[in-house]
Amino acid sequence: MADEFLVDQLKSGGVDAWNNLREKSGDEIAIDLSGADLHYANLHDANLHGADLSDANLNGADLSKTNLRTAKLIRADLSKSKLIRADLSNADLSNANLSNADLRFANLSNANLSNADLRGADLSYATYIQEQMSSVIR
Repeated sequence: MADEFLVDQLKSGGVDAWNNLREKSGDEIAIDLSGADLHYANLHDANLHGADLSDANLNGADLSKTNLRTAKLIRADLSKSKLIRADLSNADLSNANLSNADLRFANLSNANLSNADLRGADLSYATYIQEQMSSVIR
């Protein structure tokens, strides 16, 4: 379950405060945001590298230019979210809802997209492995 202190920091402190917290703590704290309600949150440019966002509600959130490398986004609701230029390399997006998400220029290299819902998603100029995508688009 999500660490409420971290959720509050992310929601109220803003991205700059969040990134400063991450920079100071480095890898010392586990970022557990699983199940967090972050719909329509402005997380533009946030460092969420390695965060656990499984089952999180990120519907309509702005995650443009966000570092989500190796993040766990299992069953996350990312529908209608902005992921423009987001780094999702090596992220686990299995069973995630990415319907109508804006993934233009996103880095999806080696991301796990098994059973992800990509209906209506804009993948223009996204980096991904074509063979990987052919089996996941529903």
